[in-house]
Amino acid sequence: MNFDRSLDAVPGALVRLSPLVSRLLAPNPGPFTFKGTGVHIVGAGRRVAVIDPGPDLPEHIDALKRALAPRQVSHILVTHTHRDHSPAAAALKEWTGAKTYGLPLRPSLAREPATATSPASADARGGGGPVLAAEDMVDEAHDHDFVPDVLVCDGMVIAGDDFELECVATPGHTANHICYALRPEQALFSGDHVMGWSTSVIAPPDGHMGDYLASLEKMAARDERIFYPTHGSPILDPKSWLAQLIAHRRLREAQILAALAEGEDGPAGLVERLYSGLDAALHPAAAQQVKAHLEHLESRGLVTPEAGRWHLRT
Repeated sequence: MNFDRSLDAVPGALVRLSPLVSRLLAPNPGPFTFKGTGVHIVGAGRRVAVIDPGPDLPEHIDALKRALAPRQVSHILVTHTHRDHSPAAAALKEWTGAKTYGLPLRPSLAREPATATSPASADARGGGGPVLAAEDMVDEAHDHDFVPDVLVCDGMVIAGDDFELECVATPGHTANHICYALRPEQALFSGDHVMGWSTSVIAPPDGHMGDYLASLEKMAARDERIFYPTHGSPILDPKSWLAQLIAHRRLREAQILAALAEGEDGPAGLVERLYSGLDAALHPAAAQQVKAHLEHLESRGLVTPEAGRWHLRT
């Protein structure tokens, strides 16, 4: 795959990307956030929307306030509730009075908020931290505090002073993932569902490979000419990149089926085989990817689990 890791941006500096779109990078680089969270500001007038306000870091929130002043914020939009995307929405809402838009965390995953010193919090903020067990990694990745003022749905249109944003439901990376299409510029804010610097992590139970692939096909059928992911550079040829992402997942499925046919039967062994050379710190995430693929293959009647092992269905 032809990954684009060319982003050269300074945290806290506002960069104009188009007549209606600017980006401010948060200071939270990491293995899952790349150079950091890219907060997109939409609108050319005095009232703007903010998409994915980012992590709850005082220096980031201060930089965001400086970049926005003296304009007013009319909407705060969130693509999904991972801790590198939504936590700053609370401070931004308090400062501006703007309503928040998005979808809440799936009820089955909701619990007491993660602490500010948890490992996943540290990673979302760029501080690293020990690697969590797979299920804990998924749980700790979420912002359990975020509850949107306005629940969005597929096809809903959010109108600002000089922009319209269409909500595009794209479950897969998370169950509550939403993209936002900027109609005047044929642009799509693709969150973490489609990024140019890396593939997306699909981590069950919140992530779902079948939904992810269906959302990719849905995006490929649309007419946007540019994608703005929350991490990394804009994607200038989205249809070509979507085709590569879909082909990559289909290839991975074929590799898993071939490995099972040769006697490999557990996620750990599949990770070693399929992700040769991968940093050991990223193995838990890779194991979640493999699990997502196996569950999708099971839903299609191609494999079956038995006592923690996986086998081809005969």
